[in-house]
Amino acid sequence: MLESGSIGLKNILSQNQKNMIIMEFEELKKIWNAQDNQPLYAINEKAMYNLILSKKKQAHHITNISELLLIFVNLGSGVLILALNLLKQSVNISLYVLSTWMLGSALYVLVRRIQRIKGNQHFDRSMSGELSHAISVASYQVGISRIMRWNILPIAALTFLGLWEGGKPIWIAMIVLLFFALTYYAGGWEHNIYKRKKRELESLQKKLGNED
Repeated sequence: MLESGSIGLKNILSQNQKNMIIMEFEELKKIWNAQDNQPLYAINEKAMYNLILSKKKQAHHITNISELLLIFVNLGSGVLILALNLLKQSVNISLYVLSTWMLGSALYVLVRRIQRIKGNQHFDRSMSGELSHAISVASYQVGISRIMRWNILPIAALTFLGLWEGGKPIWIAMIVLLFFALTYYAGGWEHNIYKRKKRELESLQKKLGNED
């Protein structure tokens, strides 16, 4: 319902991995090791540059989809909850707070997205510049993923309180809490993927630095 974008991102990540047509970082490392540690640029500078561009494009695509999902899911849910409360003339304080919290979450992601896009112009088009740009996007995605995962907790608590104030059966509240628990777990799985991708880029940057 609220953070369901995490489930959709699993499919996006899986599809992106299947569609990669440029050799991956681990494959390049194997080639490099097989060449008696000769300079990395001597293997195939163009392939390395294409790999970096591909990883940057993938990072941008995932981040863009993630931001839009978070914005629209939080915005839509916040507006819907607020509208239902107003139509019913409800005095359920927890749901009003929940609506405000979710609208604030959408605004937060929107502001961060604008800041990220403005920061894109600070990187040059060289190989090192493109790699630094990719790492910057990956770091941003790790950060926003961590914040939004923790954001599930107050949303879950406010939802539970809203159901309790509304006199809903306890079994409904427990099902909702189970949903949030699964969403939190899925968020952790997703977050670890972003961290792994960031580490790969940082490892590649370090190896390129050693070649200078």
